[in-house]
Formats: sequence, structure tokens, C-alpha cells
Amino acid sequence: MSNLILSKSIDDIVFASIDVETTGLSPLNSRVCEIAAVTFQGVEKKEDFSALVNPEMSIPCVASNVHGITDDMVCQSPKFGEVVHKLTAIMEGTVLLGHNVKFDIKFLEMEFERVGMKFPELAFVDTLEIARKFGKFNNNKLGTVAKELGISVDGWHRALNDVIMTQKIFEHFIIIFKKDGIVTLGDMMKKIKGV
Repeated sequence: MSNLILSKSIDDIVFASIDVETTGLSPLNSRVCEIAAVTFQGVEKKEDFSALVNPEMSIPCVASNVHGITDDMVCQSPKFGEVVHKLTAIMEGTVLLGHNVKFDIKFLEMEFERVGMKFPELAFVDTLEIARKFGKFNNNKLGTVAKELGISVDGWHRALNDVIMTQKIFEHFIIIFKKDGIVTLGDMMKKIKGV
């Protein structure tokens, strides 16, 4: 992560809240079947992107039971290679945000590799890590954290709804961080990491 981005004020950074829904839990043998991203700066929304993706494989029932996405829903959808450029454009120059964001990044890295591209090197912030460290929730699942903060959990486990929930959870904690004197991304990362 560059010193330039670490020294930027949190208010000046464009964050990209991202989420993927998948056919399984392993990036090696499972695929992305839905992707969403919402970019925002402060409380101002910039762009959003959401697409069902043809995973080029059958979606197991166990996965469909979680997110509700079926083979019929994605059979006419674009393949990942057809949405990758739009996704790349939205993420450009942002700091990624996600709930257990490393899961999403691992899947995206693999999907980028499959289409002969390299996933961009971007800084990222994980609301799961923040919730574990600074919250006292019954559990740290996205829907639980959102519900206990009074954020709507309608449509949980669909990518666009999940990125909006993640953004609102992040905004909740940003208010707390600012009260503690956090100004820059670097300050926030140090606080999250306990440095």
C-alpha cells in the first residue's frame, strides 16, 4: 500500500464496496455467479454496478439455498470476461471495502486470471475485521451486524444488497473512528490493525 494513499484523508478517498456470490467456497473450483460494487466518497454515492454472471458451471443447490441464484437465472447472463472491464473501471483508484473482503478478492483474482488479466493491486478495508475488533455483536455475520446496527437486511446474500449493507456498517464505524481522532486512511489502518 502506497504512502500516498495512506496519507489521504478518509473523506477524500473513494471506496468501492464489493461483493460476489459464488457457486461454492473454493476459488479454485467454484465460480462467481453475481457481482456488485458501489463506489462512494464520504456519504456521496458515485457509481454502482451489479450483474448476474454466467459461471459456466451448474450452481449446486447448497449455494442456491444461500443466495437464491439458480442456473435458470444465469444461463443467459454475461460471462465474467464480458463484465470484467466495467468492474475494473469502477474499482480504479479506489480502496476496496468488503465484509470478509479477502474471500471476494480471492475469487476475483481467480476470475481475472481465467480471462488473462491481473486483478489490480488495491488497498482494502474489511468490515468483518472492524466488527470483530470494535463491535459487540451476537456474531459477526454481515446480516447480524447490520441488523444490530438498525440497518435493513432485506435481500441479504444478494451482491448489491450486501455491498449497501457493508457501506452502511463502514459509515457507522467511520463516525466512531473520527471521534477518536482518525483522519487519514493510514490512521484508520493502524487503529484496525492495533499498531
